[in-house]
Amino acid sequence: MSATDLKSPRLRQGEQTRRAVLSDEHVERVEAATTGFDAPFQDLITEAAWGHLWSRSEWSKRERSIVTIALLAALGHTEELAMHVRATVRTGASEADVREALLHVAIYAGVPAANTAFRVAKQAFAEMATGKAAE
Repeated sequence: MSATDLKSPRLRQGEQTRRAVLSDEHVERVEAATTGFDAPFQDLITEAAWGHLWSRSEWSKRERSIVTIALLAALGHTEELAMHVRATVRTGASEADVREALLHVAIYAGVPAANTAFRVAKQAFAEMATGKAAE
């Protein structure tokens, strides 16, 4: 029996969804950097976030992307925000979608949070346009 056979169906689904949204390259970098210390955390987010939440059919990946970007911006999680902005090429969310989400952040979470988020998103989009985006 292989290690893949021992994984729950939800974890396997999470791995597929995570790769579809963030890219094979991103997931492979994360997996290569995973140690025994953080492996349980990686399994948790893969199963819970990607297998349970992002794999649900009620919203499209585009819709989930927009909501995730707004939440990350509101909470000031800039590294995750940049990663999810880069993922828009796979989720179908447009620059206009990101802009509208960040405008909502300005009103509902505060101008400083949105100001930082606009800076992070602009940089991520510029890097994507030049092919220099770090996944």
